[in-house]
Amino acid sequence: MGKYRWRICGLVFFATTINYLDRAVISLLKAPLTIEYNWTETDYANIVIVFQLCYAIGLIGAGRIIDKVGTKIGYALATTLWSIAAMMHAAVSGTIGFMTVRGFLGVTEAGNFPAAVKSIAEWFPKKERAFATGIFNSGTNIGAILAPLTVPFIANAWGWKWAFILTGLTGFVWLIFWIIIYEVPQKHSKLSKAEFDHIHSDDEIGTDSTETKIPWIKLLGYRQTWAFSIGKFMTDPIWWFFLFWLPDFLQKQYHLSTTEIALPVAMVYTMAAVGSIFGGWLPMFFIKRGWTVFKSRKTSMFSYALFVLPVAFTQFAGTTNMWFAILLIGLAMSAHQAWSANMYTTVSDMFPKNAVGSVIGFGGMFGALGSIFIARSAGLLFDYYKGMGHVETGYQIMFIICSAAYILAWLFMHALIPTMKKIQH
Repeated sequence: MGKYRWRICGLVFFATTINYLDRAVISLLKAPLTIEYNWTETDYANIVIVFQLCYAIGLIGAGRIIDKVGTKIGYALATTLWSIAAMMHAAVSGTIGFMTVRGFLGVTEAGNFPAAVKSIAEWFPKKERAFATGIFNSGTNIGAILAPLTVPFIANAWGWKWAFILTGLTGFVWLIFWIIIYEVPQKHSKLSKAEFDHIHSDDEIGTDSTETKIPWIKLLGYRQTWAFSIGKFMTDPIWWFFLFWLPDFLQKQYHLSTTEIALPVAMVYTMAAVGSIFGGWLPMFFIKRGWTVFKSRKTSMFSYALFVLPVAFTQFAGTTNMWFAILLIGLAMSAHQAWSANMYTTVSDMFPKNAVGSVIGFGGMFGALGSIFIARSAGLLFDYYKGMGHVETGYQIMFIICSAAYILAWLFMHALIPTMKKIQH
């Protein structure tokens, strides 16, 4: 049996890496941009909110478009547009200018995860999907690792505009490989029959991609859709909070320079990358030992939710030693990525392949809306406590919120779908 499907997984991994590299650049340039444009904490939060709002809007249609035009064309179009948007940051100035290009970036980057999860659903049997999803989802961490290791140094050497231009260009390099390598298994000339049969080894009768597409309105009537969406609404904001505020926290709490934050930020995302891959491997381990897919997925997600709880003690542990704080934040982000790998896979567990992109897009929209709420709250909270001279109190409140989100999300999801039944239509 061949292993061509892992080449596809690699392509999706690199696209996700680029996607997160592009969106993380602004968080590392917050300090110089704040000085240049005199931003308040609320100004920065509003720029983040515009990205998240447009990301949410983009997700409404991105999944449906990808289901309609196919993964190859949909992924290529999304990557082209978000790469242009990333480079356009170098051509604007001021709060309004950055809001505009962040909005364009948000709409276009929305195509990544519906296309990525659909690619995995097309190319992997159910028993391997969580592991493959964990691998490609680790690209979010690699992108976030590459950002602090490159962006501050590019900005110091050539100015902040070149940081946006050079990172944006990487998407066009990926496009070349995607166009050459990708095709759905049914049409791929390099796929062996043995691997094709393996990919479809656990397909269920009546749920393959040739079936009639499920209308949008009908998708909204399923508890499975709402369980995924509520889970995303409650947990996606935690990841986004750390993505956009971790560099700021390190600078304010430990007085690090723009380049000094590179190592601790890279360590956090390295831990998260390991968590993403482990998070996909664990349910596969359970399934191979005879557990049902449902039991494997739910048990794994519950254990990951528990590992986020210690982040509530970040500031107590890190008062005298920054690396204790980094360890707890890294553990929480690692658990998030393990959780996320399984969250995405629950969709292909419960829905036919022709509905995966739509459900991922709908749930992702809820995740982005939750992130808007967190970003707005964080901006107001930090400005309030900054005015009182106690900015660390604002961060402590946010860490407590982060710690509780996953266990609450697991309970809500379990109440809605005590068993993960496959949708029949």
